[in-house]
Amino acid sequence: MAALCLRKLIHQATRNETSCISKYLDIPLVQTMQKTTFSQALMVMAGAKRRLIRKEKKTNAQRPFGSIGRKIPQQIIHVISENGNSLGNMHRGDVIRLMNERDLKLVPLCENKDPPVYRLMTGKQIHEEQLKRREKQKASSKAGPVQLKELTFSAAIAKHDLETKISQIQQWIDKKHHVRISVQQRNVADGPEKMLAFFDQIVKTMPEKATYLSQPRVIKEGKSTCVLRHMSEKEVNEYRKMEKEKQTDIRNKESGNETESSELQ
Repeated sequence: MAALCLRKLIHQATRNETSCISKYLDIPLVQTMQKTTFSQALMVMAGAKRRLIRKEKKTNAQRPFGSIGRKIPQQIIHVISENGNSLGNMHRGDVIRLMNERDLKLVPLCENKDPPVYRLMTGKQIHEEQLKRREKQKASSKAGPVQLKELTFSAAIAKHDLETKISQIQQWIDKKHHVRISVQQRNVADGPEKMLAFFDQIVKTMPEKATYLSQPRVIKEGKSTCVLRHMSEKEVNEYRKMEKEKQTDIRNKESGNETESSELQ
């Protein structure tokens, strides 16, 4: 008798829960549950829960970056201040009070976490972040697959012809293409060191632009190759820093030499 009552209670609870899920997902789960065993019903419910989670993730992914106003769906949220500092978990009533006091807006960062993460931001901060995301989206949409351009010539190329080749390489590098350069060495006895210096000479004509994607190497006797690419913004900054340090060292040495010569006099 007790087992029969327990089974009825489980069946009633299962019907109620699936009814709620079916209303949210707009799927006829109740009819399905009535035609299945209890174990099969649990499997159906698990599948419905997975679809619900995927639907929520998709909704969050499509939501544009911006303020949600004061309609905070969760009671407890993790809050980041406008300065980027964590304020810990807060009740939504306290968050709204803080928004009113500081004239701030609330922006969702990660609603799938427990508790979900939000950030307080000024209107100016939100506007700047939206501009950054638009620019990033434009850049990613324009950036197609990287093209590989190729040039082959002799190490004994005339100066004018070499300048023409370098000009072509610079145009490709400016367009963010990769450039494979293959150079035929007339005098094999000169060794790979001379070819390395030759490639370095080409790279030095494009400061703050070109660098090696693959280092120069000998592919067969008398022929070497390398691949150039455009420098990243981080690499450009590091290059400028190194050049600045070099210039400082040169000035220090020159001033030191002048001091020594004046003392000798």
